Amino acid sequence: MAMTEKFGSQAYDEEMFFSQFMRRRYRTDSPNISIETPAILDLIGRPTGKSVLDIGCGDASIGIHLLGQGCLSYLGIEGSQNMFDEAIRVLEGSKGKIELCSMEEYAYPPEAFDLVISQLVVHYSSDVDALFSSIFKTLKPEGRFVFSLQHPLLTSSFKSTLEGKKRNDWIVDDYFHSGRRVENWMGQKVVKYHRTTGEYFAALSNAGFKINHLMEPEPDPAYFSNQEEYLRRMRIPLFLAFSCTK
Repeated sequence: MAMTEKFGSQAYDEEMFFSQFMRRRYRTDSPNISIETPAILDLIGRPTGKSVLDIGCGDASIGIHLLGQGCLSYLGIEGSQNMFDEAIRVLEGSKGKIELCSMEEYAYPPEAFDLVISQLVVHYSSDVDALFSSIFKTLKPEGRFVFSLQHPLLTSSFKSTLEGKKRNDWIVDDYFHSGRRVENWMGQKVVKYHRTTGEYFAALSNAGFKINHLMEPEPDPAYFSNQEEYLRRMRIPLFLAFSCTK
């Protein structure tokens, strides 16, 4: 029986996938923790007094951190019931709030937030022009949009993906052919959308954003317990991150 393709957050509501993802997400030397999150926090800077919207918040781990750093309010939107439940647990006792809805379904109230963030979610969007326009609308004047995504060198082709094995070679193919891709990831067929770095830059500009920083986060040996894994992660960029102002 052929596997059903999973869009957006759908894969995270498959129990086996969710459990495996959470183990991978928090494993020793996870690139999410050792590379991506430090870069996003660096781009965010001090959140003191800021109202924050987190698109595709996952378990809201960055939310509890930002609340601890003094952000005025935190709202995470999440399309997966499993992730939503985990985020509720993480934020218990805090003033953080979570809404169960996809990034496409959210209402995006006008001029409501000082800061919109998103970690590794934008590459699931089939229409970033509409998404970026909605984010621009919901930011206050001079508000900021900080987000990361899977690097386009990786989303261009998933031919080098081998289940259960560490990749030591990466195939870059069809880079300038933007569009839908299907990745065989942890036993599921997960749909992502490939765009070039230039296309992301243009979409942000067309939405009205000023791009302040474009970052390909580089591994820092201080965040790795294993020298061999650090050197492997130095071979190719895994993430692309932007900081933009309305």
